[in-house]
Amino acid sequence: MIRYALHCDRAHEFEGWFASSEDFDAQKARGLVTCPACNSAEVSKTLMAPSVSTARKKEETRAVVMEAAQREAVKKLKEVVAEIRANAEDVGDRFAEEARKIHYGETEARGIIGQTTPDDAHALLEEGIEIAPLPILPDDVN
Repeated sequence: MIRYALHCDRAHEFEGWFASSEDFDAQKARGLVTCPACNSAEVSKTLMAPSVSTARKKEETRAVVMEAAQREAVKKLKEVVAEIRANAEDVGDRFAEEARKIHYGETEARGIIGQTTPDDAHALLEEGIEIAPLPILPDDVN
């Protein structure tokens, strides 16, 4: 995992963890990287000092990662995502179009998943169409 210092176009600073640089780029392209303060999708990496791993640091990291409550939360999140995927139609890059058809009663109501641009996602929300991104979990990229 890589930790990036990030900032949005409104100068809010925050951090994000990604499996790789490519993972950051892919999530950003899909509109999944947004500012927690203002929800802006205009997010960039900030220069950051490298983190040097030490034995003590590894022990501290292991203790945080291995806490039972965190493992249980990730397990439940994985179950929820699996349930959503199992009961939804993957419409790919037609997500925004299909979401609108369902919302306006032009096609049958059903659960759908897919990809859309940040601009289309914001437009859907402004139209009152409820959507939410599915998290990308560590097992999804490993």
